[in-house]
Amino acid sequence: MSRRSPSGDQRRRDAERTRERILEAALVEFGEHGFAGARTSAIAARAGVNQQLISYYFAGKEGLYQALQERWRSTSGAARPDEPMADVVAGFLRLGATQRSWARLLAWEGLADTAAAADTTDEAQARTYFTAMVDDVRRRQRSGELAADLDPAYVVLTFFAATLAPTVLPQVVRRLTGLPADAPEFLDAYAEQLRRMLNHLAGSAAAPE
Repeated sequence: MSRRSPSGDQRRRDAERTRERILEAALVEFGEHGFAGARTSAIAARAGVNQQLISYYFAGKEGLYQALQERWRSTSGAARPDEPMADVVAGFLRLGATQRSWARLLAWEGLADTAAAADTTDEAQARTYFTAMVDDVRRRQRSGELAADLDPAYVVLTFFAATLAPTVLPQVVRRLTGLPADAPEFLDAYAEQLRRMLNHLAGSAAAPE
């Protein structure tokens, strides 16, 4: 008996699984080596696919990198208006701790940052993502969740950086606290301290003269 050709649905599922394997392998490779150091051959080997499929599905290394950035923005959840800000911050902290490749990817992106990136489509999408975060903090200020004399952009910058610290500066975490940066007891204590910091920033502080 001849083998039956796969149906259209089966082919789509196979393509989706292949694409997903490539994305997962790329996340690890980019997280370990950054964009410049990552190799499509290594990504293909990690994914167990032919290297040509990276060009087929993502139009090459740059398209694959952009697809990862888009996924991060869609899955990290910039604004969660129904949650207290402390819970949002704790969520980012947990995301960075449990999915360290994402945080490492952001760190590599920062190290390789150049002024030329400001004109790219991906940079515009990233600005939209962070603008939404700033708008959410501004809304929280109006509701009294955060002091009115704070600049929302700098609040986002401060706590965004704080949530990345365990991944980007694990040696500093260890030297300051005596705990590994990925230890559950450290993450619990750190999340609680960030919550307390936010509580101290709450209320209606008078604007500086």
